[in-house]
Amino acid sequence: MIVVMKANCKDEDIDHVMHFLANHGLSGHPSRGVQRTVIGVLGAVGPTGVPGSIGGINPGLGEALEGLAGVESVLRVSKPYKLASREFHPIDTTVEVSVPCVAGRKVSIGGQSVVMMAGPCTVESEKQLMTTAQAVREAGAVILRGGAFKPSTSPYGFRGLGEDGLKLLAKARDEFGMAVITEVMTPNDVPLVSEYADILQIGTRNMQNYFLLDEVGRTRMPVMLKRGMSATIEEWLLAAEYILSQGNPNVILCERGIRTFEKATRNTMDISAIPLIKQLSHLPIISDPSQGTGRRDLVAPMTLASIAAGADGLIIEVHPNPDEALKDGAQSLTITQFQDLMPQAHAVATAIGRDIIME
Repeated sequence: MIVVMKANCKDEDIDHVMHFLANHGLSGHPSRGVQRTVIGVLGAVGPTGVPGSIGGINPGLGEALEGLAGVESVLRVSKPYKLASREFHPIDTTVEVSVPCVAGRKVSIGGQSVVMMAGPCTVESEKQLMTTAQAVREAGAVILRGGAFKPSTSPYGFRGLGEDGLKLLAKARDEFGMAVITEVMTPNDVPLVSEYADILQIGTRNMQNYFLLDEVGRTRMPVMLKRGMSATIEEWLLAAEYILSQGNPNVILCERGIRTFEKATRNTMDISAIPLIKQLSHLPIISDPSQGTGRRDLVAPMTLASIAAGADGLIIEVHPNPDEALKDGAQSLTITQFQDLMPQAHAVATAIGRDIIME
């Protein structure tokens, strides 16, 4: 449920509500808006009012809350995900990503500007990464993507350089002033990847790896959660709830296409998920047209469509020579193609009253 506080409530009124909830075995999560403060209530409360019991909200508890000083009303949250819900948190969340190598520089994901993330699917070598990082940075990308640990459908496929790949990503970050996003695959790897990355990526295969979600939630680092390849919107937001429930508010969603009966594309890019997420959740949403289509010739049009649909950013695979890439070359843009795409992306963003972050 949600406790809506009066516009003129005092800080001590909010504190009193928080203590009241704690005394009933519940936790409160305040969200302060311009005109109202709302307190989201977490914890299963059954008809008897006993935390952990199964059932609806105890009417007596709601009435008691409404009687407290500063409380305007108590509302029930209809969605199974609470912290990710716009009901719970009506104000859009902006995730701030620090760029450690540049004092004071932060990249904001969510809000007015669109963020471009670009780089190779997989870190293959220092030359490959540095060449790509320099090119995408000069073209306007502010976050460098690259996989050091790579999931592979086949056990014989390339699975990344591991920590050596992480070190190369950190070197590229320092040289070109970009934040770094890379995938973490196991709970045990979270401390290691956190040493080098600025955003932790949860891949589609791990969207429902709940132990991993709990672990990244405890880091408080920005986390980009990709939609599972067969996941519903509700399942995706419930996965985000795992991270949020550990106290980490810095969650970014990523639409990367879903598996359907269609064979002409690797995945079916669900553009409709972008505006729908904007209605259901306050979390920012990124689009991945590379994974979403699996086809290089479709990346540019789906990028533009994603911006028009309201995406807060794009994550795009770029490679100096995609035909020789160790992974996913068929969906990677050439450097020239990425350079050509950026002015088009600017034009679409401008047309809908937004801009693209360049610094």
